[in-house]
Amino acid sequence: MRRLFFSLCLLPFATVAQAEPVHGIAMHGEPALSAEYKHFPYVKPDVKKGGKVNYGVVGTYDALNPFVLKGMRTTARGVWDPEFGNLLYEPLMTRSADEPFTLYGLLAETVEWDADRTYVQFNINPKARWHDGKPVTPEDVIFTFELLRDKGRPPFNGRLNAVAKMEKVGEHGVKFTFNEKANRETPLIFASATPILPKHAIDPATFDQGGLAIPVGSGPYKIKELRPGEKVTWARDADYWGKDLPSKIGFDNYDEITVTYFLQEATLFEAFKKGEIDIYPDGDSNHWQRAYDFPAAQNGDVVKEAFKPGLPAGMLGFVFNTRRPIFADVKVREAINTAFDFEWLNKTLYGNAFTRTQSYWQNSALGAFGNAADEKELALLGAAKDKLSPEILAGTYTQSATDGSGGDRKALAKAVKLFGEAGYKIQGGKMLDASGKPLAFEVMTQNEGQEKMALAFQRTLKLIGIDMAIRTVDDAQYQARSNSFDYDMIIKSYTSSLSPGAEQVNRWGSESKDAQGSFNYAGVADPDIDRMMEALLQAREPADFQAAVRAYDRLLVAGHYVVPLYHIGEQWVARWKHIGRPETAPLYGYLRPTWFDARVQ
Repeated sequence: MRRLFFSLCLLPFATVAQAEPVHGIAMHGEPALSAEYKHFPYVKPDVKKGGKVNYGVVGTYDALNPFVLKGMRTTARGVWDPEFGNLLYEPLMTRSADEPFTLYGLLAETVEWDADRTYVQFNINPKARWHDGKPVTPEDVIFTFELLRDKGRPPFNGRLNAVAKMEKVGEHGVKFTFNEKANRETPLIFASATPILPKHAIDPATFDQGGLAIPVGSGPYKIKELRPGEKVTWARDADYWGKDLPSKIGFDNYDEITVTYFLQEATLFEAFKKGEIDIYPDGDSNHWQRAYDFPAAQNGDVVKEAFKPGLPAGMLGFVFNTRRPIFADVKVREAINTAFDFEWLNKTLYGNAFTRTQSYWQNSALGAFGNAADEKELALLGAAKDKLSPEILAGTYTQSATDGSGGDRKALAKAVKLFGEAGYKIQGGKMLDASGKPLAFEVMTQNEGQEKMALAFQRTLKLIGIDMAIRTVDDAQYQARSNSFDYDMIIKSYTSSLSPGAEQVNRWGSESKDAQGSFNYAGVADPDIDRMMEALLQAREPADFQAAVRAYDRLLVAGHYVVPLYHIGEQWVARWKHIGRPETAPLYGYLRPTWFDARVQ
């Protein structure tokens, strides 16, 4: 009885302790930085703000709302932009680029949650202001989540599915109580991946109609000038409310940011050579090695740098649209994958500069490649392990390799054998299915670089009677067809982080298969893959998380949803020397919002 009395007395205090407001939250473990941190370790804290930077991108824009289908891929850069910075809208908390998945205060000064993450409460910074001077409030947060539920695109429109109750707490708090659909990552997604929008400045009735009316945000920049489809200019807000926050020290250093749009990559690079564009990220090995022989690069006015982030390789490849009947059979996908002559492509197009990608989290402890499945993994996989080859389970499976000749008979014979197992045969020089229909499909490409890769693939498939057509479309058509999954095959890149989570559902989950605008380009709907995603989302301990991601990686590889291409292992970027950067780069690689104009230092 006495023990029970003590337990009952202690329980309220224990609960209070769990709900103490904290400055940061981590997916696993604790934040690396204490509540007294002054700034992130990868910034130049004493940087002098001023000057300008000119960015260049390929494409166009006709909207200022990336949160709806209509403006999803045609919104002006900078509005909500991890690459250039979230210049207009901000999330409740900001992510450290030096930790796998840790968040620190931004619009929310502090956060509260319990050990089981059944709820999260964000306490809005009383200093937070919109550009028009009005305070950011809990009502704005509630309005945002309801608006995105009703009018937003995936994944924003599904966030409240995991919420049993959303309520204002006190003057500055907003609390989300979760239901059974939530997972341990849900609070972090709410905190970092959802923009907070101003209730007083948005008409819900017209929110999803696009347009170029200048929005009101809370971010460090305001739109200065719009030239639709051509250029957008941002001006730093001298009265930005958050400029002295530890999470914003060393960021937002330019007085002016200009983003210029180009129709072609070649034109963009020519503008960079002339000094009209200040920074040029490069992903082409031949171009990186050979294109910088112009005077400014030779005399040191243009600086080339290679950064080595501590990240998994990710996946770039030809993606099968399994919604198409011709690609529904995994054997057909495996056969086409087997026929792909990466070695010839790498030698002919790229001077053997690249390494073939073997799995989605290669080069990290989370990857299946090079790591055998342990008891934790096997238990997670359950019966699903039976559809995995011994090589995939052992971590020794590699993508089919050739002799690099462009016509390796052994590799092609292996591919033909797999086609035979799927009911195909070569007759009259054509690969025919059981009904006598030729195997033919189209690859949709976006630019000259993709077209070159597709041509190399086309050449090999022709040798075994497969008719692969190539269609290069303009940016607008590419985005529209990507949104509606109107393609047979497409080339896509899947970035991989050290903290894969809810974004995976939007890429590979059954619920995203038919959701317009989702990133499930392959059309995957596999209960075992869904189960592994749930396991990694619910994992509490690093060892459990690692086991779940590895098992998930094995299932994706075994599904042959992608014909893997290559990874670089480095980030290549050239800049004019008047653009400076901090001495150190974070775990995730170089971070442009921390760079600055050296001319004003």
